[in-house]
Amino acid sequence: MRTGSAINGANVTEDIPWLYDINLDDTNWIITSSFMIFTMQTGFGMLESGCVSIKNEVNIMMKNVVDIVLGGLTYWMFGYAFSFGRSSYDNPFISTGDFLIDPDIDDPMKGAIYAAFIFQLSFATTATTIVSGAMAERCNFKAYCIFSFWNTLIYCIPAGWVWGHHGFLKQLGAVDIAGSGPVHLIGGSAATAAAIMLGPRLGRYDNGIAPLPLGSPVNAVMGLFVLWWGWLAFNSGSTYGLSGEKWQYAARAAVMTMISSFGGGAFSILYSLILKNGRIEVLSIINGILGSLVSITAGCFLYRAWESLLIGVIGSFLACITMPMFDKLGIDDPVGASSVHGICGIWGVLAVGIFADNPIPLNTTNGLKGLIHGGGFYLLGIQALTCLCLVTWGMCSCMFLLFVINKMVVIRMEVHHELLGADLTEHHIKHGQVGVSRALSALRPVLDTSSVENIIAVGLNPGHDINLKSLKNMTNKKKYKLSKMLRDITKNRNFGINVARQLFPNKKIEKKRSLTVKRNNLITPISSDAKFPPPIPWLD
Repeated sequence: MRTGSAINGANVTEDIPWLYDINLDDTNWIITSSFMIFTMQTGFGMLESGCVSIKNEVNIMMKNVVDIVLGGLTYWMFGYAFSFGRSSYDNPFISTGDFLIDPDIDDPMKGAIYAAFIFQLSFATTATTIVSGAMAERCNFKAYCIFSFWNTLIYCIPAGWVWGHHGFLKQLGAVDIAGSGPVHLIGGSAATAAAIMLGPRLGRYDNGIAPLPLGSPVNAVMGLFVLWWGWLAFNSGSTYGLSGEKWQYAARAAVMTMISSFGGGAFSILYSLILKNGRIEVLSIINGILGSLVSITAGCFLYRAWESLLIGVIGSFLACITMPMFDKLGIDDPVGASSVHGICGIWGVLAVGIFADNPIPLNTTNGLKGLIHGGGFYLLGIQALTCLCLVTWGMCSCMFLLFVINKMVVIRMEVHHELLGADLTEHHIKHGQVGVSRALSALRPVLDTSSVENIIAVGLNPGHDINLKSLKNMTNKKKYKLSKMLRDITKNRNFGINVARQLFPNKKIEKKRSLTVKRNNLITPISSDAKFPPPIPWLD
């Protein structure tokens, strides 16, 4: 903290936490980065929906929506207060001020407070959504809503340990610039705990541990690109401004982030080519790159280029080799969050203790250096302690929360719901050609399926089916010309501007009709011998 700083042009004489020690340029950078980080929710949603079966893709997207809405609400209510609140009751474990944050209009720090909140909110929603992928395809949606509401507690308390002015890990000298620990390691640990508590998907390991087919590989890869984009703001934005020398390290963070992903991507391609008989496996490439991004996050502007490349390669290696290991243990994680965010999160935090350099003149590391830069083992020891604390908290708190929720609402989806798919049973969205019809046929003798039998499949226009049946009946009875068949099924229907007869009426007919109306004061049918314009082109 400093005394007598200027916040957005106003002179303030009280002590200012680092979180609010920013100027106008810093605030602009922080808010812009926050908006970019928020787009990572789109990336997570696309990636997760692409990794699950088609009959559950809407359900996983809705879980991401719930994470933002309910998780964001609780973060505003108490999450931010537990991480960064200011109160006389603050202690090394938790802070207790600034609940329902809403500074007064005459508060000189209101701009800094709003900027800090929106930035930390973007981190919080990212951390909570990591867990949804590990719970995919067998979690009761109502139970997940309760979990998402309280999942803020799993993130916000350890975030305060590492980043809050009161945090015991911060006071010991722990360094994590952008969240390999508080965001990814906490999310990955909670994901592992959730996967253990839920158990594997029905039939997941009946045919071995080989990965299941992706529901939409294109969606999964598109999700990777969106996350890649958001990660640049995630890491560069964590310089927390551009004033002074911060702008140089913001640029360095962006470059090192990309170099790390180059190393991770290159390794995952080689890994796939060698171990998958020359195939480029989509999920291995995606998670290899994401693993490298998680790994570089904790010390994104503390490394040289070759160090970033090496950190990315090791992160990708850990992600690729540990995914099948979790499957061997019977821990079913459909998106690999336990490996990508959990294992690579540990490596990212430890890498700071090995490779970090002192970013003069910033005090990011409090003057400490990593092992290879002559800093000794102190920083590495603190980073190891941070990993231990975060993993223990993430797994234990998640298991406890799910245990309590399960007493109120069973967290595991019912078996017949899992067979039918959560899109149908939870959201009344029916997909075609994904096994739903077979599941309904098998369950119909023993289960009342009337509520879902007549749901229209996604992407279909039922009116088209009716007209196609009419056309089929015509072709069965008599050989018609296509133009006559199409005119028959469109007879007496309003097609707006495409109805040429209404737009360009025949003048003779209109004159005859006008005379008839005047004579009889009503509209009479037009004679059958009237000549109409040629057929509408699109009907032929």
